[in-house]
Parts: sequence; C-alpha cells; structure tokens
Amino acid sequence: MTSSINDTSAIKPKLLSVPTPKSLHLDVCELIGVSLAGVRTSLYIPELKIGFDAGFPFPFQLGCETFFITHGHLDHAAAIPYIISQKNLNNLGPAQFYMPEELIKPLDEIMKIWQSIELHNYQYRFLPLIDDQKIIVNPQFYVRAFQAHHRIPALGYTIFYCKKSLKPEYEGLQKEQLVHLKKDGTIVDQVIEIPIMSFSGDSKIEFLWKHNWIHQAKFLLIESTYIDDRKTTDQAREWGHIHLDEILEALPRIAAEKIVLMHISSRYNDHQIKTILKAKIPDEYKERFVYFEGR
Repeated sequence: MTSSINDTSAIKPKLLSVPTPKSLHLDVCELIGVSLAGVRTSLYIPELKIGFDAGFPFPFQLGCETFFITHGHLDHAAAIPYIISQKNLNNLGPAQFYMPEELIKPLDEIMKIWQSIELHNYQYRFLPLIDDQKIIVNPQFYVRAFQAHHRIPALGYTIFYCKKSLKPEYEGLQKEQLVHLKKDGTIVDQVIEIPIMSFSGDSKIEFLWKHNWIHQAKFLLIESTYIDDRKTTDQAREWGHIHLDEILEALPRIAAEKIVLMHISSRYNDHQIKTILKAKIPDEYKERFVYFEGR
C-alpha cells in the first residue's frame, strides 16, 4: 500500500543504518555525500580534496585534506575526532579544519580529552574563518566563507572557479601578435572568478542576500529542513532553519541555475519528498530544482 503525503506514520529514513552517499555533478567537479536533518551531513569533492561538514565518518573522507565546517552541531561535526584519529592511524598527515572561530576552543578541548583517554597525541589544525574570507584550494579554485544565520555561530561556503581568458580587446588577434604584446609587457589575459557552488549549512534564508555571489552560484545547495505544513515557516525560523515555502517565495530573486534541496527532515521519506516537491514547485521552476537524495 502506498503511503499518502500526509501519512505521518510512514517509514522514515533508516537513521541508524550506514547511509549510501549520493553524487552530484557540478560541471567542473563532483560532489558526493549525505545530508539528513538532525542526523548527518558530510560532503566531499574528491578532485579538490575538500569536504563540507563531518557529521558522519566515511572512508573516502580520509583522502580529504581540507574540511570546511559550518557549525558545531553533532550532525555536522561529530565525525571530526574520528577522522583525525583515522588519518593519524593511517599516516595520512593532518587535515585542516576551517570553522567559525567560536568553535575552535571547545573542539580543541574535546580533542585533548580524547588524547587523554587514548594516551595518544593527535596532529590536527583548527583554523578560524570569518565572513567574506577566502581560502585558496589550488590555482583554479578557492572557497569563500559567508555568515549564516543559525542558533549558534555558523558559516556557509561558496566555491569559486578561476578561469583565465583573453581580455575582450585582444580577442581575434593572431597568436604571433599576442606573443609580441606579452613580450612588450602587455597583460592580455584576465581571470574570471565564477561562483560554482554555494552551500548553506544550517541557516535561516537571510544568508542568501549577504553577498550577491552566494545566490549567483550555478549550484545553490540549500537546507530545506521542512517542506509542508507539518511545521510552519515560523517554527522553522525559530530553530534557525528554512522552510520550502520561503525558498519558493524567494525564487524570483535567486539567480542560481540549479537549486539543490538537502538537509530535509527525517519526518519525510523519499516518496513523500518527491510527491510534495512535485505538487508545490511551480511548473516554470521545476527544472531548476534538484532533490539531493543522499540521506
């Protein structure tokens, strides 16, 4: 028998099972991981060796060199000590963990307690970030932090792709002419910084308007913890979260090509989510939405 949208007794996602990570193609890189509200959020981009949040430990995270942690709630940060331990155990070198400054001291205290329990000293680096701060990943990519609006200090992150191209005034010139200009010291190239992906973490919807580049990213990975009337918009905001209705209302202002909904509550199973989204998203916007099924 198929569950109806309003059947709150329907089976929830298996919270204690090992989740299967899902992937999302971001044009220039691949995102893999999971995000289930209140339970686990762990995302990883293998090509860049960077991760976003660490709420659940996956073996693939051991290849991650830099983590960007949005905030300190357990479903986003609980796996940090385990990842540090496993990287030490496998001689993989310490990872860098960027995070809100307020999170560093308590996390460091937690690590010191674990060191005293295990009688082993770990290598790790906890580094503070603030709004609009930039971290270089490699010559082609960097990550920029932005302030989020959650119940505790929180950040979101945008990945930028740096693409080199000819300045418009030199387009159409022959190769020999460009070589001659360069020899004369003329700078003929320009670097275009393209926001590829913005990741909200947990936040109220106001984060979208902090900087234009946040909602202008091609892929907007936005939390949508509640998606129907089981929780109101006011209730979502009280806990520092976003309701689908707020996203739909903001659609005319959001420039992102794809809006990726994630961090949806365990109140909803996959069938319910797809049915609700199909019913609520206006037809003219449906192709812009992606439901990230990794939970």
